[in-house]
Amino acid sequence: MDSLRAAWGVSYPFELSPGEVWNRSGDKSFLEVYDIETGESKLLKKFDCVIEAPNWSADGKFLTYNSEGRIYKIEIESGKVTEVPSYFVNNCNNDHVLSPDGEGLYVSHHTKEDGLSRIYKIFFDGRMPVLVTPLAPSYLHGVTADGKMLAYCAERNGEYDIYTIPAAGGNETQLTTAFGLNDGPEYDCDGEYIWFNSVRTGRMQAWRMKADGSEQTQMTFDAHWNTWFPHISPDRTKVVMLAYHERDVRPGEHVPNKNVEIRLMTGSDDTGWSEPRTILKLFGGQGTINVNSWAPDSRRFAYVRYERG
Repeated sequence: MDSLRAAWGVSYPFELSPGEVWNRSGDKSFLEVYDIETGESKLLKKFDCVIEAPNWSADGKFLTYNSEGRIYKIEIESGKVTEVPSYFVNNCNNDHVLSPDGEGLYVSHHTKEDGLSRIYKIFFDGRMPVLVTPLAPSYLHGVTADGKMLAYCAERNGEYDIYTIPAAGGNETQLTTAFGLNDGPEYDCDGEYIWFNSVRTGRMQAWRMKADGSEQTQMTFDAHWNTWFPHISPDRTKVVMLAYHERDVRPGEHVPNKNVEIRLMTGSDDTGWSEPRTILKLFGGQGTINVNSWAPDSRRFAYVRYERG
């Protein structure tokens, strides 16, 4: 079959050149909110640029997102957009979370000295950013409800694993050691579990572990999907995740410009967890739902879909 594909010039989607897949110039972004109960999406705002990774505020009044290296805040009711002051922290990627104290966000910023991602705290009131992780690369995904601990994906000695660190800074603790990419760690609201995704079984799947790294348990067993970034709702009864079909990406790839699906799993430890089911199909991928974007009511979540320029 490989010989036939070569003779006919047929490529798998994931064999396209990286430049073609990652070219996002002229792309449009649509910030939308999905309602679990009605099954309907509502458009909040259209952007003539790439925006990524919405976070929903604890009071339900605004969302934050990243675009062109900066972090922005959009009021839900008015649609007013303001930039969050971050000074030299001006090359943020789509791995960021709001701080539970309401002061600002923890962000992942590619620093000028080496271009690698480090975690900083930035503030709504204009205070100077504070460095949390001197070691790099570090990509933030989770914070405990009390704001004391952060969880992130980091590359150390050639392996990508999950680490935690006090939000005030200090020594990091490695939680995973499985070969291959372990990514997207996110605390549940009680701080008991960390949800994450891992490629350790050969396909990217959703996993869960205790906050100390024990009891690492596979939660999805999708035969034909690579599942990324499981986001647990505030009431701990719903998980949404991004899924790429096996034909479109390699298991460890999380790229833009793909047809993807957002899938929902419901349940609890007492009743058991359902099989994931698709609730949305869209053009997206990287930036669609990288970080937790659940509303405080556990009924709605925000996401971004894209349109090619």
